[in-house]
Amino acid sequence: MDAAGRDANPLAGYRIGKTLGIGSFGKVKIAEHIITGHKVAIKILNRRKIKSMEMEEKVKREIKILRLFMHPHIIRLYEVIDTPADIYVVMEYVKSGELFDYIVEKGRLQEEEARRFFQQIISGVEYCHRNMVVHRDLKPENLLLDSKCNVKIADFGLSNVMRDGHFLKTSCGSPNYAAPEVISGKLYAGPEVDVWSCGVILYALLCGTLPFDDENIPNLFKKIKGGIYTLPSHLSPLARDLIPRMLVVDPMKRITIREIREHSWFKARLPRYLAVPPPDTAQQVKKLDDETLNDVIKMGFDKNQLTESLQKRLQNEATVAYYLLLDNKLRTTSGYLGAEYQESMDSSFSQVSPETPSSASEVLKALQELNVCWKKIGHYNMKCRWSPGFVETMMHNNNGFGVESAIIEADGLSDKSTHIVKFEIQLYKTRDEKYLLDLQRVSGPQLLFLDLCSAFLTQLRVL
Repeated sequence: MDAAGRDANPLAGYRIGKTLGIGSFGKVKIAEHIITGHKVAIKILNRRKIKSMEMEEKVKREIKILRLFMHPHIIRLYEVIDTPADIYVVMEYVKSGELFDYIVEKGRLQEEEARRFFQQIISGVEYCHRNMVVHRDLKPENLLLDSKCNVKIADFGLSNVMRDGHFLKTSCGSPNYAAPEVISGKLYAGPEVDVWSCGVILYALLCGTLPFDDENIPNLFKKIKGGIYTLPSHLSPLARDLIPRMLVVDPMKRITIREIREHSWFKARLPRYLAVPPPDTAQQVKKLDDETLNDVIKMGFDKNQLTESLQKRLQNEATVAYYLLLDNKLRTTSGYLGAEYQESMDSSFSQVSPETPSSASEVLKALQELNVCWKKIGHYNMKCRWSPGFVETMMHNNNGFGVESAIIEADGLSDKSTHIVKFEIQLYKTRDEKYLLDLQRVSGPQLLFLDLCSAFLTQLRVL
């Protein structure tokens, strides 16, 4: 713990602000990291209270786990400052509150919004499991939302590190979200318990209510152990297929995280950064960000010392500054692709405007030229629709792309419903100011889609 030089004031590196919340053994305050100017949340844990409530193990466990984790959908821990009276845990500041309040306020969510949250949750949970950690207390109250409405998994106090051949036998967590094997006191390996909780969360997102609920605890337990719940009729067929696979009483027959990832409902509109397996911390630590390193060195820190501290995962002023700067830079991408691709972020991607970077404007102009209809679904991410009825525009290209479409028209085979191509576009900005364009066909004839891609690239003067 980096307590050196802080004896007089352990939080000398921070400008402390208002209290965000008060817990059983301390407060959470907002603060500003003076060197970088970035906001953080500081958990102030009173040692005496922790001891009197026999919570030392819980606190140590949460700190140990969070110090290992680097994932866009798991709360970040920057440093721990130890004093005889208190433990100060400096964490990522998450602005928008709990997913629980969001559901209460909005009621049931539309499937697209619910899926976006669920994809982020599953990615974070998968990262935990890959790092041999089971959360065991997943619920909307422990899922925080940042200012961009991205999920951050928090409160690892009930987590347990999985060890080969070791089964967990601790009944814990909130009864409404707890798996049958947990409340029955049976042995369980771990990951399948989090899958059950994710199933309850998905149900809550899509239905605005809980699948298992009863004021009488014995009755509640009976419902959970029997897997007794109802699926509302408004759910889509794919959602109706996925939820019951997660809420299977027998943990051995329950769907796995890997199988959830393969499910059609989950895969729809999956952002590219969540489609790749999350890299582990060791991999991420090896990949140091030169720009951020230089920014920290400009603050007066030694380059060799900083590099060595980062590689050894040491905690000191320089590494805290590095991670605060890096995370705030990558927060715009909310993904692990930050190291390779800086996804360009601009809310005006759906319109050509003076503020839109020139490459984005070129893409939009090309789409307009080809009479493609589009709808913005994310930052530099759009759903598009194109029909070969607009083939005349394409025929004006010098290269003559669009002949295939013209033949289809001439043959009288152009029933609009069967010859509409739907696709998605994602634009990524790379390090050297170049752009990567990702086009994915959602539906429609493959040949038409290839035809369109050719015309599109020609419009962009790539071909």
